[in-house]
Amino acid sequence: MTRTIIESQTKTAIMGFDQPFTVIGERINPTGRKILNAELEAGDFSRVQADALAQVAAGATVLDINSGAVFSNKMAEDPRYADNNFVEPDLMRQLVEKVQEVTDCPLCIDSSVPGALEAGLEAAKGRPLLNSVTGEEERLEIVLPLVKKYNVPVVAISNDDTGISEDPEVRFAVAKKIVERAADFGIPAHDIVVDPLVMPIGAMGTAGLQVFELNRRLRNELGVNTTCGASNISFGLPNRHGINNAFLPMAMATGMTSAIMNPIALPVGPKKLAEKKAEIAAKGIIIPEDMDDETFCETFGLGSTKARAGKEMEAIRAANFLTNNDEGGAEWIKFNKSPADAAAGGRGGRRRRRA
Repeated sequence: MTRTIIESQTKTAIMGFDQPFTVIGERINPTGRKILNAELEAGDFSRVQADALAQVAAGATVLDINSGAVFSNKMAEDPRYADNNFVEPDLMRQLVEKVQEVTDCPLCIDSSVPGALEAGLEAAKGRPLLNSVTGEEERLEIVLPLVKKYNVPVVAISNDDTGISEDPEVRFAVAKKIVERAADFGIPAHDIVVDPLVMPIGAMGTAGLQVFELNRRLRNELGVNTTCGASNISFGLPNRHGINNAFLPMAMATGMTSAIMNPIALPVGPKKLAEKKAEIAAKGIIIPEDMDDETFCETFGLGSTKARAGKEMEAIRAANFLTNNDEGGAEWIKFNKSPADAAAGGRGGRRRRRA
């Protein structure tokens, strides 16, 4: 049975068809996060460390670390900062070191810059996952030697010199090519984690069906583990959590063994709280003066003022149980226990079946 081993100094994450789904937390990524990008440019890693801890608390078993920052202010002073090959290696090393200061969760080193990949591999303790290699010849010749040198698993993205194909046959052929080229370097198939590329269902009605079929073929014909950017499936649609919650268990059932995703339901902020309180007051509903914000959120279905596991994590835990990768449902029960139940010694857990 295929097993992909990802390790920190003391912890191991096992990816496999008979293993619980591997959640790779995606939030340590400055792309599209202006505040985080600005903080990194200023040398402030506090949000990175907070995001690392929050994702692990929400159920991430691997943390993706992406160094794709743009340092606009430094760029204006020094033109070298316009080159990611200059910026990312040092930044990746710092990111890995800062994350390892607060958690021993296994890591995924994520960059398009070869120098940053190697810097991350040098700084990471244990056996991280490398993200990523594509089917492009130049990329294969650069990344696969790194995979071999450091003896790490690698994400293989199913696109090549021709770009991303909408034809699943082409994407499978690219994945097969990468697996075969990796073998030429002495890299076993169990260390290749294929990303079959999830297309947005809003733009391509067959996107879900394509991925499910690709998952089956990758599992049955190539014997490799798989991953994806889970939220891609719902891009541009309303109620994205609803789509994601359906997609993930279906993907798991067809062979998907991991996903790069946000495991956190982000906390309700002051603005949303104020808007909801104004809406409630406008309806003539009187809120008790001693009701705190957390109780208010729970009472009126807003969520929570604290970061916690998202709905996608609930779907994954349920699917683990349903596929017999959660023995006896222990993790499902633990996930759904309220703090009060846990404090009371587990009275909210599963009841003993009567004879």
